[in-house]
Amino acid sequence: MSLAETAASVSGAFDSIPVIDLGCASTHEERAALARQIRDACMNVGFFYIKNHGIPEETIDKIFSAMKAFFSLPVEEKMKSELHHRQGAHYRGFEPLLDSNIDPANRGDLYEGFMIGWEELVPQDDDEDKVNRDTMVFPNLWPSEPAGFREAFINYYHAAFGVGKVLRCLFALGLDLPETYFDDKLKRYPMMRGLHYPPQTGPEDDGIIGIGAHSDFECFTILWQEPGIQALQILNSENKWINATPIPGTLVINVGDLLSRWTNNIFRSTVHRAINRSGVRRYSIPMFIGANPHVEVEPLPTCVSPERPAKYETITSGEYVRRHVQEMYQRSRTTFDGAAKA
Repeated sequence: MSLAETAASVSGAFDSIPVIDLGCASTHEERAALARQIRDACMNVGFFYIKNHGIPEETIDKIFSAMKAFFSLPVEEKMKSELHHRQGAHYRGFEPLLDSNIDPANRGDLYEGFMIGWEELVPQDDDEDKVNRDTMVFPNLWPSEPAGFREAFINYYHAAFGVGKVLRCLFALGLDLPETYFDDKLKRYPMMRGLHYPPQTGPEDDGIIGIGAHSDFECFTILWQEPGIQALQILNSENKWINATPIPGTLVINVGDLLSRWTNNIFRSTVHRAINRSGVRRYSIPMFIGANPHVEVEPLPTCVSPERPAKYETITSGEYVRRHVQEMYQRSRTTFDGAAKA
């Protein structure tokens, strides 16, 4: 049965999120078996957990500690002009509370973030060449404290990026494509955020939650979420919110809009949100794996049939993502500027 035929029978009325073990992926046969599991998860849910992902626990512990220390600093320290992510045009650095509004129905997103892109821990001889061949590589902004912040973020970044390289091969196999199909298309260095969600104490209908309902813009997201604190929810086809409960030792993977477009909606870019009513601070780390800015995204031949014609026109990855990121931050300015004038 073709992908298009299989997709026709998918309902999306899931009530749980599958867990997939990446521990056995050394042979092509093992990777093909994993790819089938991932394909089923992407078609039915759009989200899945992975265990045995290979990121050392020590690496996670260090970035977790660094985030807690940084976000505990006084607001004026975090808001220094040289750290603010609007200082440049590329959104690196610190994002204050309510600085974005991803859901037009809401008034703002209640999180603080710290955004970085690619950087080597120790500068390499070919760093300039990497910058020249990837238009998404720009200087990161780093705080002077806490100590070890830069090292913790960069070490986790490279470990998570390694997971992304494994997953892009499995996505290709799951789409009946050569294992290396996405290698030259997803070479762009991803963006990564460390996020802090303070406890949400306002009324449930005040239009401000941790992050509003949305789908991710890029190809796929690799998310670490703090164990023991429920916040992430995903929306099924029956408009029911399903908890993505943190499972120790796992990462959460979700399909983004670009991969969904590439697959002609066979892989599901599922709407999700985060609401932290735990009474304590909550932390998470998403990494957004995307395509090279000039790659043209159009439905893949394996995802199109006479019964399922192409649903999208061709668009470049960079154009699609840039448009949506600008809208997200512009909405926050419009909402609160309007409130101030009212």
